[in-house]
Amino acid sequence: MADPVDTSVPSVARMYDYYLGGKDNFGVDREAVRQLDAAAPGTKALAINNRRFLQRAVRTLAAEHGIRQFIDHGSGLPTQDNVHQIAQGVDPGARVVYIDNDPIVLAHGRALLAENGNTAVIQADMRDTAAILAQPELTKLIDFDQPVAALFVSVLHCIPDGDDPAALVARVFDRLPSGSYLVISHLASDDDAVREHLTEFMLTSTGGNWGRVRKPAEIATLFGDLDVIEPGLVEISTWRPDPAFAGPKQTSLEWIEYGGVARKP
Repeated sequence: MADPVDTSVPSVARMYDYYLGGKDNFGVDREAVRQLDAAAPGTKALAINNRRFLQRAVRTLAAEHGIRQFIDHGSGLPTQDNVHQIAQGVDPGARVVYIDNDPIVLAHGRALLAENGNTAVIQADMRDTAAILAQPELTKLIDFDQPVAALFVSVLHCIPDGDDPAALVARVFDRLPSGSYLVISHLASDDDAVREHLTEFMLTSTGGNWGRVRKPAEIATLFGDLDVIEPGLVEISTWRPDPAFAGPKQTSLEWIEYGGVARKP
């Protein structure tokens, strides 16, 4: 049985849903968003641009690199033009597995995808790599002899240093074959005070269910020895701009989503 939904503490997934105009959020999430906007104006544009980056990256991998399998770690609540819609728009046979630890994601995702046999939703802590890779819903859809795109979009900043997000990514890629791809976006700032302030805000808001804002140079290490494709690691609204998946202009760069796409040789 799925865990009950805790509506007393803000959820990162539900806060993100609210930023994207979704309805699967509660008063506590909306209040946390209001406080975050006061602390860091421009965060809504950042959230929307992050979703557009996800869409551009998935379409690029499906249309230009022939990827037909996607594992979306920390996927959040289903929204319009999510990974399966973009990938299956290129090839209806593309297979997608969503992973999130929020029980509301499982409930809404399974209801939405009940008739989509090439897509599944798993409720799990993405740090538990071994358990996830053994899930029947995943092994039914994902062929580990063929390239896979592993997505960690706006989620690794939820992982504390003690849980080693770089090691998490490495564990996943140890299981994936040559020709697989990694997509990462991560909240970043070069300003020590900004990183400390926003990290403390999110730790307090989520009851400690968070990691930290990191420096762009730290985020680069998450890609290990994979080959980063053009245009490299950038502020994600500038990654392969496409009018079909364009977001609002960010009026504040106090903190940014930083990342890119890389290939396993």
